[in-house]
Amino acid sequence: MKTIKIVMLLFLSITTTFAQSKDEKKIMKEAMLLYNSEKTSWHGTDIFLEEYKELRSESGGYVSYSEGGKHHCIFYDKQEIPNVLIRFSFGDDFDLSNVKIEEDKRKTTEKELNLIAIKTIALNKIRTDTLFKHYQNANLNLVPIISKKEKKVYAITGPKVGGVVVLGNDYLMTFNKKNKLKKIKSLHKNILIYDTSDQEKNKDAMTMHTHLKSSGYMISPVDICTLMLYEEISGWKQHIVVSKEKVSIFSIKDRNLLIMKRKAYDRMMKNINKNKL
Repeated sequence: MKTIKIVMLLFLSITTTFAQSKDEKKIMKEAMLLYNSEKTSWHGTDIFLEEYKELRSESGGYVSYSEGGKHHCIFYDKQEIPNVLIRFSFGDDFDLSNVKIEEDKRKTTEKELNLIAIKTIALNKIRTDTLFKHYQNANLNLVPIISKKEKKVYAITGPKVGGVVVLGNDYLMTFNKKNKLKKIKSLHKNILIYDTSDQEKNKDAMTMHTHLKSSGYMISPVDICTLMLYEEISGWKQHIVVSKEKVSIFSIKDRNLLIMKRKAYDRMMKNINKNKL
């Protein structure tokens, strides 16, 4: 136990010492887009289902996006060209006491229509394409993201039961400018389920998993998004992804990512093990 704590402290120090590389910045940027969208959807749907039950029958679904320094979740109606029924807006801290609610029905913006369109296509795809795997007590959550250069939808496996964190079984669907589906990529071939029900045991834990070549040599934005979303539930402080060529060390609380070569990581661990107390 003492050795594990020393390793954790060392990694925490490393991740806060060096400037981020291009790879680290790119992964963290995408992870934050995913995290902000999913966190917004979590809070938006909670408020909608709890406080606006009368709108349920009118709702055709929801999408979330960031704009103007805020994170927005809209619920839209079932019209062929959907209208916005209600919008919930959050700050970066997601303080629920400061949520802004716009209850006036209005037309959707072009961005909102595009988000709805690609999410709808993605939803039909996961229901019909055998590429997508479905597991008991889990859902494939769809996260549409539109940037200046890309339109895409992530499909991320989320648990329907408490006390677990799920990594893997996730997919990326990319679209062209006209919202036509171009490509579907499986990001992780397998699924990992971590038991987090024992809070005392998991407190300050350092967890890890490995990546095959097909999953890429570095931690994925989806991995980081999931780790941040379930931070309070898991109690984990760090997560490490080990591959043949690289090792990714993510400090969850500090939102710091370090990617190092596998050889350098192995040398470091060898030196630590030499000096065990």
